[in-house]
Formats: sequence, structure tokens, C-alpha cells
Amino acid sequence: MTHTKVITDVDMERILVPYGIKMMSNKMLSGGSANTNYLIPTEDNAFVLTICDEKSIEETEKLASLLEYLKQHKFSTSELIQTTTGALTTTWNTKPVMLKGFIEGDIAKDISEDLLLYLGKELAQLHQIKAPDFIPREIAFGLQHFDEVKSYAPDSSFYKWLKATQHYIENHINTDLPKALIHSDIFNSNIIVAKDGKQATIMDFEEACYYYRVFDIGMMIIGTCSDKTTINLDKAASLLKGYQQEIQLLEIEKQALKAFTVYAATATAYWRHQNFNHVNFNPEMKNHYLEMKNLADYVMNLPDNFLFED
Repeated sequence: MTHTKVITDVDMERILVPYGIKMMSNKMLSGGSANTNYLIPTEDNAFVLTICDEKSIEETEKLASLLEYLKQHKFSTSELIQTTTGALTTTWNTKPVMLKGFIEGDIAKDISEDLLLYLGKELAQLHQIKAPDFIPREIAFGLQHFDEVKSYAPDSSFYKWLKATQHYIENHINTDLPKALIHSDIFNSNIIVAKDGKQATIMDFEEACYYYRVFDIGMMIIGTCSDKTTINLDKAASLLKGYQQEIQLLEIEKQALKAFTVYAATATAYWRHQNFNHVNFNPEMKNHYLEMKNLADYVMNLPDNFLFED
């Protein structure tokens, strides 16, 4: 993995030529393990320039097409800026580049119940948009990949746990569950909260796919309603209340949601374990997966109807 180094003003000006934009300055933004992002203020606006360090040109063009598709369907997220010739992406040093409008606000470590009610509605609105044909039909880090751990940690306690948890999840997957266009990775870090704290924008659709919509709800519970060791049930209830103001969950979804919340935490634990212990080994992050493993175990031990108790 080769991340983009600091770009000189001269190089940045060259990158921005296709957009017809004159920058006042540029500043590298923190965060983003797969991209390098720069804040680009101009006299009238501010933009975020993203250099995709790990995506191919084709993958970046698909993501750009999805962002444009969401805009056409009036879903509020990062807005792509086209070049003067109407292109959605460009390249710099063989790496794909996207330019997006800057969204005012902050990433919040703690999201309020009121805001989760709002975000639940946003998630349901996303799920009502017809999934485009070009997005994947499975989770990039889902069950079908769990056996990859066998290639680098076959005798580990994590692999044994992963297979046991997979068995539990598979017993609760009903193929009649509704599918939708889902984000599949909604954590606090992928949400920009407006300055007034009353609205928020879901961003970073890199992992979007067509899959069971209860997976997305489970992932959002894990990503926005946990305190790293437990789930805040009041927050989860607000999220579900907001969602059901737009979409009434089917009974089979209610029955499956606990297992899919376990699935979301397990899939994230799998990704972290593989990424930080094998693909991009990082001794400081090698135990980062344990937070998600422990959350999966915590949810597994809750009552089956814990999210829908009267």
C-alpha cells in the first residue's frame, strides 16, 4: 500500500486544471486508510480532493457513478464535482482522483438519540433507492471470505471463533429477507454532523452493495450505538424508530436483526484481523479486531428480541 505523499502547490494546481478551479491553498486531511484527502478552499467554495491510493481506475469510476446516481435520486451525501468536460474522475501519477464538495460539520465520537432518529430515516431513504446494476451483489468482507483466515492463521483461536459464529449467523439467514442498496459500513467516522447537531450526512460509499437491508441496520447499530464494549439500547431504539418511520420492518427482519448485528460485528472483526495481521501487518493494530469480536459476543448473549421488547 503506497500512500500519496504531500503534494506541492504546483502539482495541486495541475491536478485542478481539468476542473477549472483556482485554489487559495491546500491542506492534507487526517483519516482515510485507502485514500489521501486534501481540503481545497477557493474564493467562493471549498472542496475535498481525493486521491485513491488503493482503488483501480475502474473501481473509482464505479464509486463516482454511484455518488452521481445518489445525487440524481436526491440522497444527501458527498457531491461529486465534474471536470469542465463532464468527467467524473481524473488521474494523477496513474492514481484515480475525485473532487467533491466540502461538507460543513464534524465527525462526532458520540451521536445523540435525536440524531440517530434522523439518521435512521436517512438509512431507510437510502434503502428505498433502486440498486444500480453496477454495484456488487455481496458484502466485500462477508461470510464467503471468512475461510481466507485459514490461509494465514489456521490454528488460531480467532479462526475457531469465526467459524463457530459463522455457523450461528448462517442459521439465521432467510433468503426471503428483503435486499436493497446498502452502505454496509456506517460508523461514526463515516458521518458528518452539521454544526447545529440536528442533521447529519452519511458518506464514504466505498463498500456499498445490493444485500440484505437488515445487515445495514445491524452494522449501523454496531457503528453508531456502541461504547466499544456494549450496545446502548436506547440509541439503537432511536435508530430503529427513525428507520420505521420510513420503512416498516417485516417480522422476518425483526427475527433476523440480532443475528445480522452479530454478523456486522463479526465481519468487521474478520476484516480488521486480516488487514492488520496479514495484508498490511501493523503490530500496533494487530489486536484492533478484538473490540468487534467482543461486541459480537455481547450481542450474541442478549435476548433474541432485545431490539423489539415491548
